[in-house]
Amino acid sequence: MMRIFLFLATNAAILVVVSIIFNLLGLKSTLDAQGVNINLDGLLVMSAVIGMTGSFISLAMSKWSAKQAMGVFVIDRPQNQTEQWLLDVVARQAQQVGIDMPEVGIFDAHEANAFATGMSKNSALVAVSTGLLQSMEADEVEAVIGHEMTHVSNGDMVTMALMQGVVNTFVYFFATLIGHVVDRTVFKTERGYGPAYYITQIVAQIALGILASLLVMWFSRYREFKADAGGARLAGREKMIAALRALQRAHEAPELPGQLAAFGINGGGVRKLFMSHPPLEERIAALQGNR
Repeated sequence: MMRIFLFLATNAAILVVVSIIFNLLGLKSTLDAQGVNINLDGLLVMSAVIGMTGSFISLAMSKWSAKQAMGVFVIDRPQNQTEQWLLDVVARQAQQVGIDMPEVGIFDAHEANAFATGMSKNSALVAVSTGLLQSMEADEVEAVIGHEMTHVSNGDMVTMALMQGVVNTFVYFFATLIGHVVDRTVFKTERGYGPAYYITQIVAQIALGILASLLVMWFSRYREFKADAGGARLAGREKMIAALRALQRAHEAPELPGQLAAFGINGGGVRKLFMSHPPLEERIAALQGNR
């Protein structure tokens, strides 16, 4: 809860600073002179409500949504040695990082996947695919779980949701502002909103959303390096490297992991800017450098 409070406070502080900057630059008077009569402070607040609400709803529903989308079977009572081993590994690592025991699940997928989600680090879900259990050695699976447990202990789910909320806030704000400017100054709409406002706002939201996603994806890649380092601390550096190499070998096959893959795929150039996970060779190199 403290993490959520701090990010909300940060978001509020950003809104106040932006409002002050707008006033110092005389943006309101400039827009008024062009016939664009808009309450910037009110728009900032409305944008924050719209941007943050969607992220919070998504975060609150994350465990339920993941279970439904991936068909996760939550292990309440282990039915075999594998399930018992998974529970034991997660329990041990949860104790190491100082969090409550997450729910542990398995979902049916041929690909080597794993993910962690949840409203908070003490109310999380960690799930692995049947493909991961079948294709990786026990030490490698342990490292994958360590990677996901680090995401949980670092509060990455909350951080990403709140960061997305802040980004959404400013995407909506500037898209709406651009829509007003175009509608009033270019198409000379004097009352209400003309078609130009709605069309321009939608186009601006798409364009600004794509640009904003670069920042979100950069942070996502940054947290993956941190999760790898955490997995190395929990399970052992060599085990983490071995897990990444196993995934690297799997990527030599034509079939790629699903949308909730734990480790991502290789890429380069412009494509790399939109990747949520760094290239595997970079992640391996980062671990090898931490000797």
